Amino acid sequence: MNDTHSNTDHHAYFTLSGDVNSDMVRRVFNAVSDMTEDKIATAHVLIQSNGGYVSDGICLYNFLSKLPIELVTYNGGAVASIAVTLFLAGRHRCASDTARFMVHKSHATASPGARPDALSIIVEGLRADDLRTERILRSHVTLDEEHWRVHAYSDLHLTAEQALEVGLIDAIRDFAPPKGKRLTNI
Repeated sequence: MNDTHSNTDHHAYFTLSGDVNSDMVRRVFNAVSDMTEDKIATAHVLIQSNGGYVSDGICLYNFLSKLPIELVTYNGGAVASIAVTLFLAGRHRCASDTARFMVHKSHATASPGARPDALSIIVEGLRADDLRTERILRSHVTLDEEHWRVHAYSDLHLTAEQALEVGLIDAIRDFAPPKGKRLTNI
């Protein structure tokens, strides 16, 4: 990864936090619209999220990973669940040495008294979501068999050091906007 602070003329710095949902999708769309208008070449985005809705996370991943803007994502604390998929949209990915990641299979709560046909639809949706998110995860990260076993039945937690070993991040580095640069909350 190039030294991202050597020439910061066309670099911009952002924070993105909260639940991954339709509101976050709208906020990111608006922010990217401003970035393109401002001719930003590289966007540094600190993400702090415990997850949210799978479809919104996948939408953000697909949108952000195809931008003509170089996206650098950072984890300064916790990036979990579908927010990991969002984080993977970064062309370069960094985490503070005390940051953590968590990935798991999809889950849902059925209504009390739900009929078998309704439960079947929920299960089909969860399986489809798991296939989509796992495909993205596998395209960026090299987990070993033990990691995949944990992921199959439980939450898989990774420290920054472990994330570096499996390719989830490129570097252990803090989000540190240069003095005098504007910081925008998305």
